[in-house]
Amino acid sequence: MLIKHSLMGAAVALALSAGSALAAVSADEAAKLGTTLTPFGAEKAGNADGSIPAWTGGITQPPAGYKGSGQHHVDPFSEDKPLFTITKANLDQYKDKLSAGQIALFNSYPESFQMPVYQSRRSGSAPQWVYDNTLKNATTAKLIEGGNGFADAYGGIPFPIPKDGVEALWNHIVRYRGTYITRRSAEVAVQRNGAYSPVVSEVEALFRYYNPKGSYADLDNILFYYLNFTKSPARLAGGAALVHETLDQVKEPRQAWAYAAGQRRVRRAPNLAYDTPISASEGLRTADDTDMFNGAPDRYEWKLLGKRELYIPYNNYKIAGEGVKYEDLLQVGHINPALTRNELHRVWVVEGTLKSGSRHVYSKRTLYLDEDSWQAAVVDQYDGRGELWRVSIAYLKNYYDLPTTWSAMEAFHDLQSRRYHVQNLDSEEPTTAVFDKPEPEDSEFTPSALRRRGTR
Repeated sequence: MLIKHSLMGAAVALALSAGSALAAVSADEAAKLGTTLTPFGAEKAGNADGSIPAWTGGITQPPAGYKGSGQHHVDPFSEDKPLFTITKANLDQYKDKLSAGQIALFNSYPESFQMPVYQSRRSGSAPQWVYDNTLKNATTAKLIEGGNGFADAYGGIPFPIPKDGVEALWNHIVRYRGTYITRRSAEVAVQRNGAYSPVVSEVEALFRYYNPKGSYADLDNILFYYLNFTKSPARLAGGAALVHETLDQVKEPRQAWAYAAGQRRVRRAPNLAYDTPISASEGLRTADDTDMFNGAPDRYEWKLLGKRELYIPYNNYKIAGEGVKYEDLLQVGHINPALTRNELHRVWVVEGTLKSGSRHVYSKRTLYLDEDSWQAAVVDQYDGRGELWRVSIAYLKNYYDLPTTWSAMEAFHDLQSRRYHVQNLDSEEPTTAVFDKPEPEDSEFTPSALRRRGTR
């Protein structure tokens, strides 16, 4: 914004760039939500040639055959067939609708990496109370100083009509994923030769920001609690971790504790933030890579580059279907393309460039956020030389038992080492994510509770 002949206009522009209270949109602009825009701020209309359809509410009820929470999801689009498949041979035809990272995967694995493309189905949906809160947030939410959090928003997308990159980034960080979730799943680091060893854990997350009975005032700077109990392999079994995820992590860094089963001791886990390598990923994922991006945004200058059409993983029910064997899914270099589904969708493009004087292994990161859910579908990350280094891919689907659009699993590719890491594998487990268990008290997410619940 630049109003050359108005001192007040200049002041407004400065206030907006600083993330002040003026970041909220007007009531007239917010009125577009649910009319020309979806309740989350996406364009309701399809694109010009109809390859992206209009949003008509998404999935509003589970498909036939789905029996209830925890069951592996029935594919509501199982009869769909690929429209075409992108390969290295025809890559030039589709480059304009692929990210630099996706193109790099074709070039790295020209004989095997493919993207089957299906009919685009805008299946994204969320509960009405989340839509209602999002509408309220649109006219009240504001970034706090430095963009290190926000105020006066709760229980919905804080900035459904974003004005800058930091607002769009926060929409991803606090997107809706239920209130209380439990899940047993595996993560693997796949080596150059395809070898891997699963680490199986049971996790619990209590998203305090989405407590229907709460409010922003109740947060006390805690967005959610997270517990992880390692079940296998034997050398790691019994270990556990607890995280208190703070909103403003510059003011109050996230707090984390680790439980050592052999010693039956709980210790504070330091520095679990920014580019700290995650041990279970064998260094293929940083702390803030998790969930495609999380934590404090303060080390980067974030720009909102607008929207573009991109082929992204969407409605990936087959990839996480009950009984899919990890050995069939995990191939050398990448996930088995035959089990994936990609669709053309509009995405917000958010670019983060490392600030002068700040330290991080990534000099730049580009996030592609699904317009219907604010979930990051693809993230491209660059090293200190400005070379593309890592590519993160989230295989999205609608968890229609909630409902919400979230990743079925996430893959983190290292283009230099030619290895990759996968989270949230659960097709060999008896259940998938469960959202309807009674919500525990905050007291169940304390260091003393961690020790009490820990096992040898």
